[in-house]
Amino acid sequence: MNAPLTLPSPLLDLLRHWGPRWQTELPAARDAMFPAYAALLPASAPAGVQVHLDLPYGADPRQVLDVYAPPRATQARPVMMFVHGGGFVRGDKDQGGGLFANVLHEFAAVGWLGINVEYRLAPHATWPAGAEDVRDALKWVHDHAAEQGGDPRRIFLFAHSAGCAHVASAVWDERLRPAGHALPLAGLILASPRVRADLRPDNINAAGVAAYFGNDPAQFDDRAPLLHARPDAPPTFVALAQYENPLIDVYALELAHHLAQIHDTRGGPMPRVLQLPDHNHYSVMAQFNTPHNRLGAEIRDWCARVERGEFAGKSSD
Repeated sequence: MNAPLTLPSPLLDLLRHWGPRWQTELPAARDAMFPAYAALLPASAPAGVQVHLDLPYGADPRQVLDVYAPPRATQARPVMMFVHGGGFVRGDKDQGGGLFANVLHEFAAVGWLGINVEYRLAPHATWPAGAEDVRDALKWVHDHAAEQGGDPRRIFLFAHSAGCAHVASAVWDERLRPAGHALPLAGLILASPRVRADLRPDNINAAGVAAYFGNDPAQFDDRAPLLHARPDAPPTFVALAQYENPLIDVYALELAHHLAQIHDTRGGPMPRVLQLPDHNHYSVMAQFNTPHNRLGAEIRDWCARVERGEFAGKSSD
């Protein structure tokens, strides 16, 4: 699915209308995006794709995942795991109306094995529960991918918003890596990444941060993933919208700079960074499985380059 570079005029007009208003009129702006993109989604799942819902990877009712399996091929498929956001206290792997399921439908339609991960939420499950769930789901996928036609050596892990905190912690934080080492992972994709913990008054998800990370700012740098990035981690793609929820654009660019410094001083992979003009925190994900998904096309191109070794760090040589 190759996305045209130019969006259709009605959609572009809508994005440009709400973009500058995104942070000051967030509920109305978000609600305007939903019908615009839902109307672009296909009426049915891609032909031949089988969806297996709520397979357990743990004992909690939210420790489940969905598998989107394309028709069997002669060679094992690459795997795309996706972890949704929700400010640490809300969200679902299928929000209804196609949101988040659209990500896996798109990848399955072009031959990938798609995995949509659910996880426990705060305040019931506090730090580091979300990252532990991602770690355990990744182990499940590694152990079971071949049964669904996937290649466990070609797993890419993709997250949005607060889901990025759980995903990045699971991959980078030494305390969460199983037996002190990461499971095989080809690459990491962080879209609109919430990778810092703070209680700033302009952080609209400060209450969710406190519910998950706690109320002690002295612990935030130790618990949030940003400063745990490491040179032996897989290559990372950082994506952000022009119009983000407050502070997320700052986090994303800070993360990209931090990863570039690790590349320079410690030999880690150089990150790929993409800012999507006119897009917002919602549309950056709502565009998946529509004819106008630039991010999906960019991700697949980057994944192919990663598999060719173009983004390997010196520590991977």
